[in-house]
Amino acid sequence: MRSLVDSALDFWLTTGRFNDAFEAKLAQRLGARFAMTVNSGSSANLVALSALTSPKLKARQLKPGDEVITAATGFPTTVNPLLGAGLVPVFVDMLPTTYNFDPDKVAAAIGPKTKAIMAAHTLGNPFDLAAIRRLCDDHGLWLVEDCCDALGSTYDGKQVGLFGDIATLSFYPAHHITTGEGGAVFTNDEFLRRLAESFRDWGRDCFCAPGQDNTCGKRFGWKMGDLPRGYDHKYTYGHLGYNLKMTDMQASVGLAQLDHLDGFIAARKRNFAALKTGLADLQEFLVLPEATPNSDPAWFGFPITVRPDAPFTRNELTRWLEDARIGTRLLFGGNLVRQPYMAGRNFRIAGELTVADTIMERTFWIGVYPGLGADHIAYMLDTLHAFCRTRVAASA
Repeated sequence: MRSLVDSALDFWLTTGRFNDAFEAKLAQRLGARFAMTVNSGSSANLVALSALTSPKLKARQLKPGDEVITAATGFPTTVNPLLGAGLVPVFVDMLPTTYNFDPDKVAAAIGPKTKAIMAAHTLGNPFDLAAIRRLCDDHGLWLVEDCCDALGSTYDGKQVGLFGDIATLSFYPAHHITTGEGGAVFTNDEFLRRLAESFRDWGRDCFCAPGQDNTCGKRFGWKMGDLPRGYDHKYTYGHLGYNLKMTDMQASVGLAQLDHLDGFIAARKRNFAALKTGLADLQEFLVLPEATPNSDPAWFGFPITVRPDAPFTRNELTRWLEDARIGTRLLFGGNLVRQPYMAGRNFRIAGELTVADTIMERTFWIGVYPGLGADHIAYMLDTLHAFCRTRVAASA
């Protein structure tokens, strides 16, 4: 609150000193060279993907008709930037206990038009980064890591997001830290950072910070496109960009929360472990989640799949939990190709999406956020056990 008040008293209403400090501290925390804030995780995905469509990348530019492999199950705004850029999402099926896409099916989906892989670490559980990074290296593909649910998750001891070319975060209220609305793009590639910044800041070519002019020393000395020589570089646009900046007041909140991130992550892991231990005796009815080998997830949620031979359905279980004031969520969009907005869109399905359909029909997740104490977790476990006892007795 003190940081928020300080930033408000500055009355600097766009990005400023608090945002600069937040970006620097976030990059240090991630182990990345560059971190750049935006106004949401969805905007982060849009900016990261848009950077790869820049003509300045020359032969590596993503162009309409190029294919990008992605997971069939997830949040729509991991995929929507692909569609918006005229790219072709190639959907592959999932693994049933990690809820990430299957690396073997990713490999099988690679074709002559494949130029990139873009996928999320589901609920904070890293996908198999060793296998996916190897595929990208072998085939010359871009890798975009959607880490919106995975701040603090590691793979082989390394922060997720650092395996790809560019990565994203979300600071929506439910996430590991929050700025209300907000997100970030991070990368170790300075050129990609500059491209991402251009798309974030209206598509302009000038990189002067707000309130600064002529830091390049030749503001009126450029000749670009069909513009007259000397046209103000501050109003020269090389990309079809947006205005997706974070305000300084939002950044001040994120800056303060970074000091508490390790504690937030520890609480999430503790709550996840307690739920998994407490539900172990219900595995006759429920499929419990597994961390990807070599990973240490900073869990965003606890996914549960109801087995097909259980004496109840997912909807019956989630209604019971909701009636007991335990919030539930489906695994985002489920099988995305079945969403209404996908009708008539240009995409490709590689193989069967059997697991994605199972997730759509029988999976949900419950929270592990740091505000849950031992009493809350015990209540959640008691409620789940009571439901299963009731349904088993009714089916006897």
